[in-house]
Amino acid sequence: MGEKNISLKSDNERMRAFTRALLEDVQALQEMLESGRIESGIRRIGAEQELFLVDESMRPAPVAFRILDTERGSEFSEELGLFNLEINLAPQELGGKCLSKMEEELQTGIATVRELAEQFDARPVMVGILPTLEQSHLGLDNMSPIPRFYQLNQVMSELRGGDFQTYIKGVDELQVHHDNVMLEACNTSFQIHFQVGHEEFAKLYNLAQLVTAPVLAAAVNSPVFLKHRLWKETRVALFQQSLDVRSQAHQARGRRTRVSFGDRWVEGSVLEIYRDDVARFRSLIAIDTEERPLELLARGEIPALKALCLHNGTVYRWNRPCYGVKDGVAHLRIENRTLPAGPTVVDEIANSAFYFGLMTALGDEYGDVASVMQFDDAKANFMAAARYGLKAQLTWLEGRVYTASGLILEHLLPLAREGLAARNIDSADVDRYLGVIEERVGRMRTGAQWMLDSLANMSGKATRDERYRAITAAMVARQEEGVPVHEWDLASLEEAPKWQDSFRTVGQVMNQDVFTVHPEDLVDLAASVMEWEHIRHVPVEDTDGNLVGLVSHRALLRLVGRGEVKGDPVAVREIMRPDPVTITPEASVLGAIETMKRHGVSCLPVVQDGALVGIVTEADFIEVAGTLLEAKLRER
Repeated sequence: MGEKNISLKSDNERMRAFTRALLEDVQALQEMLESGRIESGIRRIGAEQELFLVDESMRPAPVAFRILDTERGSEFSEELGLFNLEINLAPQELGGKCLSKMEEELQTGIATVRELAEQFDARPVMVGILPTLEQSHLGLDNMSPIPRFYQLNQVMSELRGGDFQTYIKGVDELQVHHDNVMLEACNTSFQIHFQVGHEEFAKLYNLAQLVTAPVLAAAVNSPVFLKHRLWKETRVALFQQSLDVRSQAHQARGRRTRVSFGDRWVEGSVLEIYRDDVARFRSLIAIDTEERPLELLARGEIPALKALCLHNGTVYRWNRPCYGVKDGVAHLRIENRTLPAGPTVVDEIANSAFYFGLMTALGDEYGDVASVMQFDDAKANFMAAARYGLKAQLTWLEGRVYTASGLILEHLLPLAREGLAARNIDSADVDRYLGVIEERVGRMRTGAQWMLDSLANMSGKATRDERYRAITAAMVARQEEGVPVHEWDLASLEEAPKWQDSFRTVGQVMNQDVFTVHPEDLVDLAASVMEWEHIRHVPVEDTDGNLVGLVSHRALLRLVGRGEVKGDPVAVREIMRPDPVTITPEASVLGAIETMKRHGVSCLPVVQDGALVGIVTEADFIEVAGTLLEAKLRER
């Protein structure tokens, strides 16, 4: 998706021309493979670091382009969201001190981002999904002003034929409807690249599919989204659903999504993947390319295959093949997209060392893994690792089942060590980085587990908004210290900056666990709910979740006073207020209090796009006042 020469007007004729170029690129790649024009005999590694940017309150800071516009900001790349940045690391030959060199380059890049971001009262944070994200942050006003992003949003929305729907169930349950592709911007990763030769591609790609699950299980760092506790690596579910542009008919046929693990082992070459993706997924965007790859090959030159690379950039396999040209030489890479950003640079390089070691060792140990393991087991392992992290049950070679932690400690870490040693990786680096994995797995303290333990430790002690800002602030501070996550202390409420920022909007203080009734329900049910739950107001919503009224304790008292409760059954619609005063989540707390005073009410249903999303009462504001007083006393 790095191509910028994209028009917003990709009419049918232009798309057909692009498709012709795409097919020529596939044919040219076939000729290059058959004639040995792909580099082999050398192993290089590389990485891409994606980051979030947060403001002083630990919420997304849409300042990426202000950073990119600085003189030193040109070193970095834009992402879909204005609150994201990307750092691209230089490729290194696998051997010697390549891992510590990668760490040094990454530390330098992040230090530069940190320095530039400070000019705009922002800071970088490495995490798979930012804990403080809210759906209001995901509007098109926070999309990077790049034509290809707007076109991608337009085309994907048209293909989807409606809102993008996300449903993820973990400890909590989340269902989100969103009208654009900005859900994709909620995911940041540390993508690692592994250069392979053509002849060994199938074997090593299958191996990458195999080792992804245990490496991911040790690296999970995205357990929350929109303040809901979901999977240990929620990115896997969120990314797949956020780019699901299948129509209802395609979903009914079980058509594969653009984000996928794949359906089978690769048998022959990289062409299997490229051809399958071109056949399954229509081009979303087009570029004008004058390149004639077959003519270039005939002249002894190497084509860039721009059309193929652009199409490949809109199909998001978790292990994605990549074609590239460096200094006039073509090469193939396997790009592992599963690993989340963070928790620290050291943790990320440790994850990479574990992956690269396994990729080297297991190929020698097991040969073609397709002959000793079912693909469905590898795919199921991947999903289990994303859901449960180190507690996942993984089916390994020859059908043996292990916990992820047991498999890593007993079998895979020694193999990874052998693999790195076989590539002459510096022994001190091997000890350091694999030692981080061993300690992290031994203590069962991944970034995801640290986050969940921190939230549990603060449970009931503050508002939800305060807790999520506290863990984000703690992450930022500990990342700057550079200590790996297994050594982190749990986050505390005292680390949340500017406690006042947790009480500025209605959405931060409202109660989302709302008891409701239907207009046709019996009034007695509303009365019982009030008595059982010790509440004085019950919203009334229809079957679509739209607010249609409000039943108050006062209305029930009036009904009792008229003596009607002993007569015929009374429906809720007969006593509810059909036009209750409402407020939006984005409204200020002071504005809500003023609204209550102006209308003489003690309760405000919180509504967004007609749907009930919460409720706020006088009692909530009294509790807020008490919390603010306690915070002021703590400051003294």
